[in-house]
Amino acid sequence: MDKKILVAIDGSVYSLNSIDYLIRLFRGDKNLSLHLFSVVSESGTGQNWMYEVDSLRQHSPLAERRRVTAERYLRDAKTRLIRNGFSDDSVTFSAEITSSQSVAAIHHEANKGIYDALVIGRRGIGKVGEMFFGSVSAYLVEKCHEVPIWIIDGEITSSRFLLAVHTMPKSLMAADHLGYIVQANPEAEVLLYHSKILFRKEPKVSLEELHQMWGKEWCDKYLDPDNYLFYAHAQVLKDNGVRKECITQLPMGTDLDASRDLIKHAKKHKCGTIVVGRRARGADKGLFGGVSDRTLGQAQNLALWLIG
Repeated sequence: MDKKILVAIDGSVYSLNSIDYLIRLFRGDKNLSLHLFSVVSESGTGQNWMYEVDSLRQHSPLAERRRVTAERYLRDAKTRLIRNGFSDDSVTFSAEITSSQSVAAIHHEANKGIYDALVIGRRGIGKVGEMFFGSVSAYLVEKCHEVPIWIIDGEITSSRFLLAVHTMPKSLMAADHLGYIVQANPEAEVLLYHSKILFRKEPKVSLEELHQMWGKEWCDKYLDPDNYLFYAHAQVLKDNGVRKECITQLPMGTDLDASRDLIKHAKKHKCGTIVVGRRARGADKGLFGGVSDRTLGQAQNLALWLIG
């Protein structure tokens, strides 16, 4: 199996939304496997004194009970996947007890270098959602640039993807990731869309960086800087096996806020997922980085893939 996805599971309805999202997109993909991952935090159990009494004890009884519960959630999630078309050997799971923050353990697991994406469910917008977003999603979005992050908000049934097209190299990387992931899904449709921000200049195409990433020969053949790289994005998708008839270029739009415009067009065209490239960790928050952050903050009942 070529593609491997890490899925954070906590037994909540939000985790089930993530599982159902994956079933919708990948139930027929024989080249994709899932690893379901739960984290049990030992901090706050109030029983660390036991380690001093019993040197052979690895974890407190409360932490062990939490791990057993987490494994039950994981088994239930695997059963749901198998019942809906996944093979038994394509789904693995593990529960980890950690003395550090749970979100740090998820980041550590994702950072091992064996995953193509990290999937997390979000509890939506509002007071509870803001608490979860601040403690888990925001941390991973800020810290985890090693693998793409897929954030699932609500129940999503559409197999349509809105790919945010820009002249930034990371935008083409987002197209490359999307094409690689959905190549085996005959129902997947990709809509290419560029949102121009009013009163702002478009960033110039970095030919040198694109040559390093894609090669000069490919760039000379397919780059179209005067057309915001629409043709290049479509070619990257096709190079990954996405059929031409599954790719649609939408008319360019303008707005004061590109993130709001992306969400508006995703809803208008019944897209379940928005795919956005973003700047590397530590880079200045320019136009593109700001768009991904704001889109994440506003998206409801949508999946958002952040690449880079």
